Amino acid sequence: MNSTTRQPRRSRPETLARRERILEAAMTTFGARGYNKGPLTEIADQVGMTHAGVLHHFGSKDQLLLEVLRYRDETDVKDLEGQHIPGGIDLFRHLVRTALLNARRAGLVQAYVVLSAESVTEGHPARDWFVERYRTLRREVGEAFRTVCAERGIDEPATVDRAAASILAVMDGLQVQWLLDPDQVDLAESSAFAIEAIVAQVLDPREAL
Repeated sequence: MNSTTRQPRRSRPETLARRERILEAAMTTFGARGYNKGPLTEIADQVGMTHAGVLHHFGSKDQLLLEVLRYRDETDVKDLEGQHIPGGIDLFRHLVRTALLNARRAGLVQAYVVLSAESVTEGHPARDWFVERYRTLRREVGEAFRTVCAERGIDEPATVDRAAASILAVMDGLQVQWLLDPDQVDLAESSAFAIEAIVAQVLDPREAL
C-alpha cells in the first residue's frame, strides 16, 4: 500500500460517546414534545452543549431525527446474532421478546409512537423512513410465515400479507394503550396473546366470526 494513501478518518471514542448522548437526549425531547415542537436548544441543554454544537455533529434537525430513528432500531437488534431479526418461527418469538423488553423502556417506546404518528402529516421528514420501515417489516414477517408454512408442509394461505400487517398494527396499537394506561394494559402479555392468535389463525385457520 502506498504510504501516502490517506485512510478514512475514524471517529474518536469521545466523539461517538457525545453523539450517543445527543441521540438519547433527542429521543427524550422528541418523545415528549414531538419533532416539530422539540427544540434543538432543549436537546443541547441536556448534554451541556450549544445549539451549534449539536448541528456540528448532525448537520440539521431533520438529519438528527433520522439518526434517532436508526439508533432506536439498532437498540432493538444489538444483542441479536448478526444484529438482524431472525427468520421463521424465531421471528415471532423475537417480536414477543421485544414487547417484553419495551415494557421496561417507556421513553424509547414513547419516542417511536409519537414520531410514527407524526410521520403521516404532510412534509414530515421521517415519512419516507417510516414508509420503508413498515414495508420492510411486513415483508420480513410475511417471509417468516412462508418459511414456517414450508417447514410444516402447509400450503401458503392467502392471509399471509394481511396477517403480517395486522401483527405490526396490533403491536404498535398496544404500545399506545400501554403508554396511556400502563396499569390497565400489560404490554408484554397482550402483545404475546395477539401475535400467537394471529400466527395460529394463519397456520391452522378456524371458522371466521
